[in-house]
Amino acid sequence: MKKHIFLATPHMSDEEYELAYVKQAFADNYVAPLGKNVDAFEQALSAYSGCDHVVALSAGTAALHLSVLLAGVKPGDTVFCQDLTFSASANCVVYAGAKPVFIDSERETWNMSPDALRKAFVRYGVPRAVIVVDLYGVPAKLDEIRALCREHGTVLIEDAAEALGSTYKGQACGTFGKYGAYSFNGNKIITTSGGGALLCSTAEDAAQALKLSTQAREPFPWYEHCQIGYNYRLSNISAGIGCGQMKVLPQRLAQKRRIFAAYQEKLANLPITMQPQESCAEANRWLSTFLLHADQRKQPMDIIRALGEADIEARPLWKPMHMQPVFRDCPFVSCEEPPVDEDLFARGVCLPSGTNLSDADMERICAALYHAF
Repeated sequence: MKKHIFLATPHMSDEEYELAYVKQAFADNYVAPLGKNVDAFEQALSAYSGCDHVVALSAGTAALHLSVLLAGVKPGDTVFCQDLTFSASANCVVYAGAKPVFIDSERETWNMSPDALRKAFVRYGVPRAVIVVDLYGVPAKLDEIRALCREHGTVLIEDAAEALGSTYKGQACGTFGKYGAYSFNGNKIITTSGGGALLCSTAEDAAQALKLSTQAREPFPWYEHCQIGYNYRLSNISAGIGCGQMKVLPQRLAQKRRIFAAYQEKLANLPITMQPQESCAEANRWLSTFLLHADQRKQPMDIIRALGEADIEARPLWKPMHMQPVFRDCPFVSCEEPPVDEDLFARGVCLPSGTNLSDADMERICAALYHAF
């Protein structure tokens, strides 16, 4: 019986680095959201990203939510948000009582279109913040988007949940905005089981994020609260897993990129195009994704079902936010008709990309794909 091949799964180090940190946390009885592992994980992320102010949190979504709050987003405000993304990018706007305006993508990276963003500034004025995403680990056109935000005096938030290890012109993704967010969910390039991190450009913002993430408790002997806080801090146990995972991050990046390159080579004769990136960027290739050629009669779900019959998991691209029922009343800005995101969603497929895929697994996936056509 063939094993099931998942889209992406957690991959612990062969050296059991993670277990050593977790065992030490148990031995020290630091299993709550504080301890040496949390400090060490934040320091490792800071050294890796080049950001001096990192706060470890319970999820990437928590990092995005705190980013929005730190940006000063209030009920009734507008926030421009990338349209082709996981829903957390937009949900955090609604958590703050604000309204997202969704921005269509460009075809060179599948990320927020600077032209559509420019059009949104003209149509809707200056928002409280702009949330750009590095989709599937491919950096957006970050220089152009950052320049537009500076020109209009608005806060840029970089959702790099999928982009730990990706770079743009040599700079780490997650560090291009005033705030950045990483995710360490179970399917990410490294994992803490569940977790995330907020990257801040100032020590003051990081201190406020730490306060908000620990229920906004004031420095009194009793529990005193002057503002609403949240239970968003990462546990010392989860941070220990993260400390171990950081030791193998370079290896995981090399494996992800090798998987993408293998798909490019092995699937070259199929009517598909792999997700592009700009020449100045280096994607971590968190997920390897492709588009069916426009003249293809096959649909993404045809390919996904065929792989499923071979016990191989695949998925469509993220469904654009402006197409989601929950956001049906939110504005959407595009420079093309039909919109780029609708076309990408109609033709896109995410392939298995776990770093624990064997050569035999890759051969089996590629054979199943050829059979699907």
